[in-house]
Amino acid sequence: MKDYTNYLASRVTAGGLSRREFMGRAMAAGLTLTAASHLFASSAQAQEPKKGGTLKLGLEGGASTDSLDPAKAASQFPFVANRCWGDVLVESDPLTGAAVPGLAESWAPSPDAKVWTFKIRKGVQFHNGKEMTVDDVLKTMLRHTDAKSESGALGVMKSIKEFKADGDNLVVTLAEGNADLPLLLSDYHILIQPNGGVDNPTEAVGTGPYKLVKFEPGVRATFEKNKNDWRSDRGYVDAVELIVMNDATARIAALSSGQVHYINRVDPKTVNLLKRAPNVEILNTSGRGHYVFIMHCDKAPFDNNDLRLALKYAMDRETMVQKILGGYGKVGNDFPINSTYALFPEGIEQRAYDPDKASFHYKKSGHSGTVLLRTSEVAFPGAVDAAVLYQQSAKKAGINIEVKREPGDGYWSNVWNVQPFSTSYWGGRPTQDQMYSTAYLSTADWNDTKFKRPDFDKILLEARAELDESKRKEMYRHMAMMVRDEGGLILPMFNDFVNASTKSVKGYVHDIGNDMSNGFVASRVWLDA
Repeated sequence: MKDYTNYLASRVTAGGLSRREFMGRAMAAGLTLTAASHLFASSAQAQEPKKGGTLKLGLEGGASTDSLDPAKAASQFPFVANRCWGDVLVESDPLTGAAVPGLAESWAPSPDAKVWTFKIRKGVQFHNGKEMTVDDVLKTMLRHTDAKSESGALGVMKSIKEFKADGDNLVVTLAEGNADLPLLLSDYHILIQPNGGVDNPTEAVGTGPYKLVKFEPGVRATFEKNKNDWRSDRGYVDAVELIVMNDATARIAALSSGQVHYINRVDPKTVNLLKRAPNVEILNTSGRGHYVFIMHCDKAPFDNNDLRLALKYAMDRETMVQKILGGYGKVGNDFPINSTYALFPEGIEQRAYDPDKASFHYKKSGHSGTVLLRTSEVAFPGAVDAAVLYQQSAKKAGINIEVKREPGDGYWSNVWNVQPFSTSYWGGRPTQDQMYSTAYLSTADWNDTKFKRPDFDKILLEARAELDESKRKEMYRHMAMMVRDEGGLILPMFNDFVNASTKSVKGYVHDIGNDMSNGFVASRVWLDA
């Protein structure tokens, strides 16, 4: 809670949060009325965050194939880059994950939660000087519902029956009620663009705190402060430079020497080394992120569930958490939800490493020969080592896994979601519905296990419309069991997000929503040097 109240305090100091908003959020986070009042008063009198300077971030997760089309953002570099220039309608609270206003200043549902009305902010300018209108919002939404956009949000958007403009409002009509709709629209792909981005989706013109100066795919992206930003509690530096640093050693060297102020994806094995540097701070955040081994259920030999079960039982999860995460994480159970989600399905038996069961299912599958697993250092920190560990644990069950190390550049376009067995990661989503809709709904573009089950889809849609929380929780439990026991997901571990900065970086917000302060790192921090 301390990180969250510090975040709220920084927003008050920057003038971006009223007393009423602050008190509501602080008390919801567990502060007493007296403590919240005292913190608000002290924050209002505190020194403002320092402005100015050039913030440099060394990031893993960039490639020559990267695009600034937010619909296609699939790795860390474009995730952060797009957060610099673009905004979504609804954001999520860093601590609780609750929906909070973005470009939509408020919203209201119909009694059956099928029709939602979002009031769009007035007076917000795009970087090209054009004022944002409801029409821009409408066209953005429509672009992400079009399969041709290849949007990562397509699975979510398919649940929406109609978008329409009504004066200053966007009206969203659903086929079935959904109490989570505001959070679904917080998806980082759905950045509001002029004319919906139809004219040029890669132009990177938005309403965000920084304006794009130059983009070199696989190399760097540079930004300058948006002086007409509609918010005052972000975008403190004059310029931001994002530098692609896919090599972990290069990132550590650059941070230790002060060439960059912040790096992502710190390998837990190097944390103790970094801690020795007098000017470095480790930024460790627990959340919904998970590292995965994904099998395509529609491609041989992984179209055989006995083989999939064999490979699941052949995974030594405890060893993975200790040796790959260095303890910075928790054991996973082959479904993509952990206890940070509302209505988490409790009581599901933890799958453990069991060479005998793995051997039983392997023999039952009838498969023989090697199983090819593709991996890369960009899949997640320690992915190559994790693949080798898995190879060793599987061998004890009589399963031979061939590990093929792929180049980092192009991994997200040539291997992930293309090859039938590979390593990958997910940053999590604001709701269970969105996580399942993005990656497990049969029609989702990012269904990277090719898990296509009409019965699963039916339950997902029914759960979305169910307002009785106990019934909805049971539906989520059923879905979790289906993915766990019949899907192509091997989820050995939920990872903490481990990043690092120089001590000159202030204001970092630990956000459960996703890595790198939910992608907002560049807009939330300032430099004190």
